[in-house]
Amino acid sequence: MVAGKEKVVTALRAAWQREIEAARLYRLLAEQQQDERRRQLLMRLAHAEEEHARRFADRILALGGVPPSESLEPTSAQRFLVQTLGVEAMLRRIEVEEQRNARLFAHHAQALQEDAESHALFRQIEDEEEQHTQLLQQLKTREEPRTRLEAILKGERWHATTGSWIGDAIYGLNDGLGAVFGVVSGMAGAAGGGRVVLVAGLIAMLASALSMGASAFMAAKSEREVYQAEIGREKQEIEQSPEHEKEELALIYQLKGFSEQEAVAMTERLASQPEQFLKTMAQEELGLSEARFPNPFVAALTATTSTALGGFIPVVPFLFTHGNAAVLWAAFIGMAAHFAVGAAKSMVTARSWWKSGLEMTFIAVLCGVTTYALGRLFHIG
Repeated sequence: MVAGKEKVVTALRAAWQREIEAARLYRLLAEQQQDERRRQLLMRLAHAEEEHARRFADRILALGGVPPSESLEPTSAQRFLVQTLGVEAMLRRIEVEEQRNARLFAHHAQALQEDAESHALFRQIEDEEEQHTQLLQQLKTREEPRTRLEAILKGERWHATTGSWIGDAIYGLNDGLGAVFGVVSGMAGAAGGGRVVLVAGLIAMLASALSMGASAFMAAKSEREVYQAEIGREKQEIEQSPEHEKEELALIYQLKGFSEQEAVAMTERLASQPEQFLKTMAQEELGLSEARFPNPFVAALTATTSTALGGFIPVVPFLFTHGNAAVLWAAFIGMAAHFAVGAAKSMVTARSWWKSGLEMTFIAVLCGVTTYALGRLFHIG
């Protein structure tokens, strides 16, 4: 195969892989749907992605390449992400991916203008990917009033449960890793790679872990106490002026895009369930939701454990070696760990994993160089 065709086939294979992964995820999300309309829409998107992949494979074959072939069965990694983050979070992630695909295919179309058929194929599928983004937006906005109301009341479940502890764990890893890496770098600059660096690193790890755990516990406990106090005040307002509170909630729903009739109907339905009405008023009027607050003990355990784990990573080389070798290994492991933590953040933020990883690595380099230089300035003889 000539060099020009190899470039085109490489782009086609990369596009094929993205479409196959999207098709698997759409199928997996469709399996999780109880609403038949949503399930059918997701399956429709899955079939469209499979068709895109088939067209890319056909073009590879026409250019003399070997068309790729993989199972459409969702991968274990995808199943883990859906179970961990929740369906709604994954829908947001795949919407971002559809937008990225459209941009990527536009780039390929621009770069492959010498191959008219491949150029046209990328342009056509780019347009269809943009249509997929619009369909996903419809999936979120064009729901029946009852379905939308349930979504409001449930809130973003992935934030409240698994999403919360995953975010806390990543934050703890990041904090422990960054703090102890800075201590180890500074002490290495001040005292070389001797035993004092190991001791300082372990002490910093323990202090950071306990501090983060205590802070997480108190923060979660305080949030819950504030919520309970606000709920008490809101309950009193409902008891004193029920009609005023119903009118207020109906207006809030109208501002969200519901018709006056829909807003009043939902408000009356909620008002017939006093406990649910109280929680909804707290959420809509004050932005408070009980489901948002993690268990203080779970928050403390997650923060302590993850911070200790992150803090232990830069110390590991000093358990097995010393001197410059330990310092270099600590720098290498620290950089790699920062990149991994940054990439892991994309599970929650839906950002590009490699950009997030590089961002964290840059921060690590800046921290390490600064603290090492400061250590050298106060060098211990």
